[in-house]
Amino acid sequence: MTSTLNYPEVGRTTASDRALPAGYNHLRHRILLGHGRDVLEAAGAAVTTWRMHRAAGVRIRTAAERAEPGVAVECAIGVGPLRVTAPCEVVWSSYRPDRIGFAYGTRAGHPECGEESFVVEMGPDKAVWFTVTAFSRPNRWYTRLAGPIVPHLQLRYARRCGRTLRRLANGS
Repeated sequence: MTSTLNYPEVGRTTASDRALPAGYNHLRHRILLGHGRDVLEAAGAAVTTWRMHRAAGVRIRTAAERAEPGVAVECAIGVGPLRVTAPCEVVWSSYRPDRIGFAYGTRAGHPECGEESFVVEMGPDKAVWFTVTAFSRPNRWYTRLAGPIVPHLQLRYARRCGRTLRRLANGS
């Protein structure tokens, strides 16, 4: 598959302490999910199999069962003529004992350009954290017109993902 990513800074969300590129809106949102390996594994599976996204109200279309580099993903929100589709491609994934997650980058046709990661990590104290890290800027007339509303909506979405994942990881 030939990559059709529409931004040059591919992979810049790989580490939470890494500087995000200039010229984009930046987002970092972190939420405690719980404690222990069971929470890490349940949350990691929900993130990398698209379950979290779907449970948060996003329509996901992909042929892949889980996130792996090169996988094409189409996300959609809204209904009917108000549905916005967002073509993406997984740019990296992590399946380590203490860190599970992935990032997708925007492809041609996406309303934004940039990258967003969804990572579940367990620290030495067994606390399990979910972090959404993103950099993006408008790529369509309607996202440019929306101006400062878009970063606010992205933060609301990150918070919704966190609440959804906490529920999924803890079996409620």
